[in-house]
Amino acid sequence: MKNTYLIALFILAFFYTGCADLDVSPSSSIDKDDFYKTEEDAISAVNGIYSIMTKWPTGFYSLYGDFSIYLNDLSTEYVKAGANTNSQFIREIGNANVQPGNEFMNAGWAQHYIGINRANLVIDKLSEGNLTEDIKNRLINEAKFLRALFYFNVVRWWGDAPLILHDGEGEGAPRDNVDVLYEQIVKDFEDATKLPDDFPGSTGGRATNGAAIATLSKVYLTWAQTDSEQGRSRQAEFYQKAVDYANRSINSGKYRLFEDFRDNFDVTKKNTVELIFSAQHSQNDNTSGHCVFSMGWSDSEPVLIVNDLSFYDSIDDADQRKGGSYAKTLFQPSTGGFFTFKVPLFRKFIDTINFGNDQYAGRNMNTVYIRYAEVLLIKAEAENELRGPTAEAYEAINQVRRRAYKQFPLTASSPYDLKDLTKEQFREKLQNERFLEFVLEGQHWFDLVRWRTLIRTVRPYKPAIALKSYRFPIPSDQILLNPNLTQNWGYDDTSGPNPYAGYEPGYE
Repeated sequence: MKNTYLIALFILAFFYTGCADLDVSPSSSIDKDDFYKTEEDAISAVNGIYSIMTKWPTGFYSLYGDFSIYLNDLSTEYVKAGANTNSQFIREIGNANVQPGNEFMNAGWAQHYIGINRANLVIDKLSEGNLTEDIKNRLINEAKFLRALFYFNVVRWWGDAPLILHDGEGEGAPRDNVDVLYEQIVKDFEDATKLPDDFPGSTGGRATNGAAIATLSKVYLTWAQTDSEQGRSRQAEFYQKAVDYANRSINSGKYRLFEDFRDNFDVTKKNTVELIFSAQHSQNDNTSGHCVFSMGWSDSEPVLIVNDLSFYDSIDDADQRKGGSYAKTLFQPSTGGFFTFKVPLFRKFIDTINFGNDQYAGRNMNTVYIRYAEVLLIKAEAENELRGPTAEAYEAINQVRRRAYKQFPLTASSPYDLKDLTKEQFREKLQNERFLEFVLEGQHWFDLVRWRTLIRTVRPYKPAIALKSYRFPIPSDQILLNPNLTQNWGYDDTSGPNPYAGYEPGYE
């Protein structure tokens, strides 16, 4: 990590990028040892960490522009690279056959560790600075939230990875065990629960205590389903913590489900009601809008398109998530009529309020990281894994289903409620509910991996997928720069025993 390549990227990224929604004031002549002297300096430095989520100085991609949906959706069964995709690396992901030299591996790894190093700088420098305790603690905890977010991605995509907590460390660092990473992720998010509920002024999109609490429920659910030493030995404890943190979020009264599912992707409703934490986009920098609408009003396939019409056709017409996730028919402003696509587009990144006639539709939309519907489904899943389908598990999942079928109020029973299921049947329904709820939201690959259903789900559509796909490859550039990094199993000739043996009997 701390090598010539990353140092160069750090200098470029830290001083020449910013996130407009977070009021970044980049400078071309900042010395990190002389920075952080004022509150304005410190806030600008923290904003520079946020900007990693939406800006990438050397290319077209960003972590929450299109990177996360490439790795978590395009690599799965229901999305494919459309006919007009011109990148061999995107097609490689779309075929579920990612190689160590894929540019998304190299850029993604580097981008995460640049973000981590920015956070480390802020935490180290502000800890010894002279700001008031309130602003110092707030900014340090924001930096910890973002560091934890980056490590949570790293540990799920790549598994064991170097844990670097201070600027100037990391040269030649080997990979740390996933439990070591999860322990730090939890610690950072727990510190971030001390953040305020909101911030004065125009600061939508900053990490809050509510965002930290909700994300901790997700972290514990995921950790409980790893095959690490602690994941196995403390599974019941972690499931209970997932329930506890989900309950803290639910009982806080801060969040609720939108009645209209599409409001989650409405540019006039950013950072409200259901949206707990999102990557903030503006100035046409969310390239996901390009990916789903690059061919505009035509039947020519964009960069990302549904892999098989069955994924659309199988959704109940009464379920508002069908029209909220897919666009079969859209109003076309230039003609004043409606355009019907032969193959529905992914709707969530098409800005139907402000779109024009070109590829920029949706480029100002935020990318949701976690929303209240997921908290309810996390509670339902963890509760079922612990105790079977309890009344609390049913109520959590049924609120999501009631919204889907417009059954209001959401606290009253409806004809669409699930009931009388076994634990296994509830698990299957829960997994389907997550699939319907989070189309193209960067969730699905993570889900298939933790459920250990990746191969059986994807292989009928993408035959190249194999057990090695339970982790993405360590980037070849990073292994060249740091020989102490080892490659994930299956991606070289020295991988040793299969660590995923037994994950999916019959698919090995």
